[in-house]
Amino acid sequence: QVQLVESGGGLVQAGGSLRLSCVASGRFFSTYTMAWFRQAPGKEREFVAAINWDTRRTYYADSALGRFTISRDNVKTMVYLQMNSLKPEDTAVYSCATSSLYGTRSSREYPYWGQGTQVTVSS
Repeated sequence: QVQLVESGGGLVQAGGSLRLSCVASGRFFSTYTMAWFRQAPGKEREFVAAINWDTRRTYYADSALGRFTISRDNVKTMVYLQMNSLKPEDTAVYSCATSSLYGTRSSREYPYWGQGTQVTVSS
């Protein structure tokens, strides 16, 4: 089992920044992919960004490209999502997840999830 706990959400004005953090514990392997997904009210969960734990290769949704940066700390087994130039449409619950598959963007292929952290961007 892998346990994931997110933090760093909050309320921010449009154009502002937030950094989300996710710490992994348990049976976590260095070959895993870590990802961030988000779900807004009334919408389906969508992929935001992912990073391969060992190669550091990153993947981004078009909506995140150029504004969000995913990174990880091997020693602390943490993954971060730096979000800049936030927009009201970025408002959602952001969850981190982990998969043994490289670079997958499908939420169905992530068996382990955190509880999520709320991000609200006001206009």
